[in-house]
Amino acid sequence: MIVAASLCGCRPPSDDVRPNASGGADIALSRETTVVAARVGAGATFASILRAHGVAVADIGDAIAQAASVFDLRKVRVDQPYRLEAAITGALRRFEYEIDRDRYLRVSRADDTTLVADVLPIPKTRRIDVVRGRIDRAAPSLVSAMDAAGETIDLTLVVADIFGGEVDFSTGVQPGDTFQIAVEKQFRDGDVFAGYGPVAAVEFINNGRRVRAVRFTPDGGPPAYYDDRGVSMKRFFLASPLKFQPVITSGFSLRRVHPILQEVRAHLGVDYRAPAGAPVVAVADGLVVSAGMSGGSGNLVHLRHSNGFETEYLHLSALAVRAGSRVRQGELIGRVGMTGLATGPHLDYRVKKNGVFVNPVAAHRSMPPAEPIPLTQKAAFDAVCDDGFRRFGVDGSTRDQPVRISNAIVK
Repeated sequence: MIVAASLCGCRPPSDDVRPNASGGADIALSRETTVVAARVGAGATFASILRAHGVAVADIGDAIAQAASVFDLRKVRVDQPYRLEAAITGALRRFEYEIDRDRYLRVSRADDTTLVADVLPIPKTRRIDVVRGRIDRAAPSLVSAMDAAGETIDLTLVVADIFGGEVDFSTGVQPGDTFQIAVEKQFRDGDVFAGYGPVAAVEFINNGRRVRAVRFTPDGGPPAYYDDRGVSMKRFFLASPLKFQPVITSGFSLRRVHPILQEVRAHLGVDYRAPAGAPVVAVADGLVVSAGMSGGSGNLVHLRHSNGFETEYLHLSALAVRAGSRVRQGELIGRVGMTGLATGPHLDYRVKKNGVFVNPVAAHRSMPPAEPIPLTQKAAFDAVCDDGFRRFGVDGSTRDQPVRISNAIVK
């Protein structure tokens, strides 16, 4: 008998949930077996789920001991799907709990008497699809354009990270800009989307300028992104400490009327309009000189970088770093706020070069280019590059054709 649970601590699955995480077909069950497919309810634990479904006390203790040896049962989360098979006598035959998109916990009988537990990968299929989108009046940002293309914020963030040193998604996106992304998509249970794998190649047409990146693994190094000349996409500075805010409300100026004090004074940074709580990241690797309240600047983070550069991030609502710590490029350092002298939530971002404040926008444009890959690896890179951009139909061979890889377990 197969039922959807409605007991305390359990919730019936939605129509699109397939709780058999192993991906196999249900076996033929005797009339003495009950199968429950449900979701974890608020306040439920591994033990309370087993009790709610009438599992024998001895089996509950054994199942807890076995499961705890491979998985931290304190991490059982509300609304995750599970599947339970038990005999009408209360003997537990199998329990499967979906840990996340990639793994599930299975407790089952190795023989007639012994329960064993394993954490196993969820079987998935993978394929490379090409995603295309356009910035226009209906979709004026990368976020909205990606949403209009039927994709999620996860892919948007990946693209923003790849082009973080090349395109300022805060101010540089223009109507008419387009993008193409060759990305691995993962599916479970046949056709249920289960997340993104790596982006193989991406192209962004920004104000008439074509920017491309392809994923390549150099000998002895980790995978990274390079432009079609083989130059690393990782720049010394990111274009912006914010990813998707559309407007600079006040630029760098030596004479500006202060919006609160109503007196002329220098504005030594760039103000980005952004919602309170938006993440602020370090534009480059560096050392945290200070992090705390600083008068009219509110909560301020001050970073020191190499080559004589320093950056400051003002009016933050929350701090994520402390003085003396080291941060990596793209690491969260705080969140947008309006502490200090501010009329609304925004980020005042400032850059110093050799102790002198400079225009952050101009400073980014003058950064030296990254080093290209070694000549000894250029042939291997060219082959990967050609294959990556072929998916965009440059040679007319694969336009709009998703490239199937194979059925595989994604680990």
